[in-house]
Amino acid sequence: MSSPFDVLVIGSGPGGYVAALKAAQMGAKTAVVEMAKHPGGTCLNYGCIPSKALLASAELLHHINHAAEFGVTVGSTSFDWSAIQKRKDGVLRRLRGGITSLFGGRKIAYIQGRAQLNGPGKVTVDAGDNKVSEITAKKIILAVGSAPARISAWPQDLGLVCTSDEALHWNTLPESLLIVGGGVIGCEFACMMHSFGVQVAIVEMQPRLLPEMDEQLGEAMKASLTKRGITIFTDTKVDSLVGSDKGCHAALSNGKKVNAERTLIAVGRRPNTQGIGLETVGIETDRGFIRVNEYMETAAKDIYCIGDANGRCLLAHAASAQGVCAVKNALGHREAFNAPIPGAVYTYPEIGSVGMTQQEARAKGIPYSVGNFPIGFLGKAMAAGDTEGFAKVIRNRETDEILGVHMLGHNATECIAAAGALLHTKATVNEMAEVVFAHPSISEGLKEAAEDALGMALHMAPRKVLRVKA
Repeated sequence: MSSPFDVLVIGSGPGGYVAALKAAQMGAKTAVVEMAKHPGGTCLNYGCIPSKALLASAELLHHINHAAEFGVTVGSTSFDWSAIQKRKDGVLRRLRGGITSLFGGRKIAYIQGRAQLNGPGKVTVDAGDNKVSEITAKKIILAVGSAPARISAWPQDLGLVCTSDEALHWNTLPESLLIVGGGVIGCEFACMMHSFGVQVAIVEMQPRLLPEMDEQLGEAMKASLTKRGITIFTDTKVDSLVGSDKGCHAALSNGKKVNAERTLIAVGRRPNTQGIGLETVGIETDRGFIRVNEYMETAAKDIYCIGDANGRCLLAHAASAQGVCAVKNALGHREAFNAPIPGAVYTYPEIGSVGMTQQEARAKGIPYSVGNFPIGFLGKAMAAGDTEGFAKVIRNRETDEILGVHMLGHNATECIAAAGALLHTKATVNEMAEVVFAHPSISEGLKEAAEDALGMALHMAPRKVLRVKA
């Protein structure tokens, strides 16, 4: 480590490890510093992957319990929570090993310890037991990620009140669960826990679930979860939360009270930017976030920031894409990052979303039209018994530009990739309507919604035209 690294990445999450791989691929002498026990960051260890492993078991159980609707007779069903957790842990081990193997194959130095900037081009690494070393690098990429927000006024006993970090690795399930926050994490946990027999209540302070997504998605998700027996309070705050030997006791702003064995806080995330030496290189934060330009450059020369810590988009795939962008710029290939980022919610049915929401188009005064197509009208949806949901296309009426595409339905997180590609290449809604999708498939809903946005839908009744008398 005596000679400087070309690129030093702090953090090995989906942004950091991809940035390191890209840098090494481009011929740079590369190192990664990771403070956690395992590589992979939040996504692999406390987020995307463990939650999807648990959701896979929950969804399978959900479908088995509805097998009779398909003419399939199944006896009494049960599940083994410890076995489900064991399977999840096995998935994590394989993926961690994969990252380690990729680093080895690219000859990337993997350094375990807490990294701190110590002036331009310098990073100190505290490996514990008084083992502190200094590393120098020509370019530094900060990929320090984020952590779940906690509420200091509430009980700090993690056996009562926790975040997704703890809930994904529970040894036992509660009989009842209060989820504070109806965003992506809150909805996914509600869906999962309900399938495992947990009595679930969600409290969301905004007027609808999934408040950052298209309004129609939040309304449809509330209807879907409510139909299953999940209690949902929107436009409601938790005024107080206290713990006892009987669990958690919440008083809500609507005058109601909720008692639950455990509480899950799912109200957002905060960047991990404290204590990393930003002051030594002259970087200031905005509400904890490190602001960057479209090249992922910070205010400090030769220092880049990617992923959750820059606040542009707190999604794993955004971090990976930003990591590639940062490396290209760090190594002299000037390239701005402006790709559309899809959003995904792994409930069942799933949600896929990319581009502008209807409320955003309305707020910006853009003349738009909306195409909607019910998933239940599709032959594949009927055959597979997955008829819940819709596909929605938002179109600029003047330019025919695709403004946004939103979908709730089976495999929506896979289908939305097609919409993302069209948006990325700046295709028009007419061009989207001309794409040939496989039949029968759920993805056909995207074509049908595009046709509807043009007033040309074939598989729905003709729209009524309102004529105004002169």
